[in-house]
Amino acid sequence: MVLLITGGAGFIGSAVIRYLIDKTQHSVINVDKLTYAGNLESLASAASSERYIFERADICDRIELDRIFTLHQPDAVMHLAAESHVDRSITGPADFIQTNIVGTYTLLEATRAYWNGLEQVRKAAFRFHHISTDEVYGDLPHPDEVQDADELTLFTETTPYAPSSPYSASKASSDHLVRAWLRTYGLPTIVTNCSNNYGPYHFPEKLIPLVILNALEGKPLPIYGKGDQIRDWLYVEDHARALYKVVTEGKIGETYNIGGHNEKQNIEVVQTICSILDSLVPKATPYAEQITYVTDRPGHDRRYAIDASKMSAELNWQPQETFETGLRKTVEWYLANQEWCHNVQDGTYQRERLGIQSL
Repeated sequence: MVLLITGGAGFIGSAVIRYLIDKTQHSVINVDKLTYAGNLESLASAASSERYIFERADICDRIELDRIFTLHQPDAVMHLAAESHVDRSITGPADFIQTNIVGTYTLLEATRAYWNGLEQVRKAAFRFHHISTDEVYGDLPHPDEVQDADELTLFTETTPYAPSSPYSASKASSDHLVRAWLRTYGLPTIVTNCSNNYGPYHFPEKLIPLVILNALEGKPLPIYGKGDQIRDWLYVEDHARALYKVVTEGKIGETYNIGGHNEKQNIEVVQTICSILDSLVPKATPYAEQITYVTDRPGHDRRYAIDASKMSAELNWQPQETFETGLRKTVEWYLANQEWCHNVQDGTYQRERLGIQSL
């Protein structure tokens, strides 16, 4: 197949492309605007393949999208391009509305025009796979808030949407658009909603890479509020395998939740990183002494947790990494790739606090 990947220079998109080039015989068209979080260095191992083509383009640019579809004739679209950082969405929501909602609409319309022109066999085989987040569901009961463990429910594919941030609201909107284009126009769409990803090549505005890099530089390790917010952590390469399963074997019109089966409090995550660093890069004092508590994020969801049983039962997918093995691999990768870390931040972002300034 020829797979058109939007946002392929980003964290999850680059992991998907590396998987496709390394583990399959499919060809990849990477469509990416190269915003601050997009970095072609993350695709160095794929760029030399004759099965990989990069197109620098904005998904809001219909003329460019039409040109790309006509030129490359993809068999499927995997839509990962998105603004994704909650703190940035608090500071500047307009970019999230533009990319995540208007961009998805523009891509859907370009895809629909292309799909309508395909001959019948290719048209029937075509897929539009929209990659989204568990944050569209809002948050779940926290252990501190319930008396019975049975009340600690999980997100399922039928959980009602209740987004809390400008980011999650924009992703919820894009999910609704994708399903509407299936219902109204028959465009063969599939939606996936994933839990928190972590792993190599993650832009250091997110918790895990930020903590690793701050720790190594002797800087404070900021914890929002009490650090008791719970997330389900998914190793990005496990996610890439799952997304390939969905685009090749998933059923049109279905939603699949993808999670790592790893519910952890943020403070646990940071303490585990500190422990790993204590063993790999020991210093005079424990890294945990750098932990500091800062003002919480506005509207901060307290708990996310994914029920990924549908992925297991219907598509025979399970995560291969435990949180412990995946996090150690992640820390080791950042230790070995300091030049990438420097280059991706240079002139754009120096790990300063975002989000709170808009209040």
